Amino acid sequence: MADSEVLYEVDGAIARVTINRPERRNSMSYGVMQGLRDAIGAAKADAEVRVVVLTGAGDKAFCAGADLGGIADNAGAAGAYDGRGLLADLFREMWALGKPIIARVRGFALAGGFGLALACDVLIAADDAQFGTPEVNVGLWPYMITVPMLRSMPPKTVLELQMTGRRVSADEALRIGFVNRVVPVADLDTAVDEFATSLASKSPLVLRWGRDAFYRVLEMDADPALDYLQGMLTVHTQSEDAAEGVAAFAEKRAPVWKGR
Repeated sequence: MADSEVLYEVDGAIARVTINRPERRNSMSYGVMQGLRDAIGAAKADAEVRVVVLTGAGDKAFCAGADLGGIADNAGAAGAYDGRGLLADLFREMWALGKPIIARVRGFALAGGFGLALACDVLIAADDAQFGTPEVNVGLWPYMITVPMLRSMPPKTVLELQMTGRRVSADEALRIGFVNRVVPVADLDTAVDEFATSLASKSPLVLRWGRDAFYRVLEMDADPALDYLQGMLTVHTQSEDAAEGVAAFAEKRAPVWKGR
């Protein structure tokens, strides 16, 4: 798998997905997008995997966006349309994974790569990370990543970044709120591993139901959202893990999750 455009490794409860094109700043070819979809599918199918970490190989970039040259080589309007559909399907599959995804970001996360990072549930960035939507500077527009952007920051901030194409530092990203944590480069792996290990210690059922509920109500109106959440709470409280969590708290011991 060393020559693959996407690497997939499982270490205990944590799956690590790496875009493996450092010579191209981990830009997204068709192969990368399909490889990411395959990796998400593998993580979803593996009951032992509880958390996914998504990153880019090397120290220059998480993902610098679409490989414009590579995509142009696949001539034809229909092919280009289908390729954009791969990215849309990838976002949908990430949100439907049922398990947390952590973006580990070093260097550039631009254009589609910015959207890919924002489609993760948690974004941990090294202090050398840079984000942005430079499409406007080459006569394009970041259409496909508008949804993950709007799910991650205020609408007018999204529009400003899309209109200007300016770069956003890790510290500004933390202030805007689309980055959860910024750490020195030397501490990035430790911070990501600690966070992933913490999430892996939670009930996989609770994380799946809770995460699914979060994404479902994100764009719902308040009344139907509250009705749905009330039903979920009723179902949730009947689960074995809910009973185990309450019992463990009362007995002052660590819970033993069964995922049901």
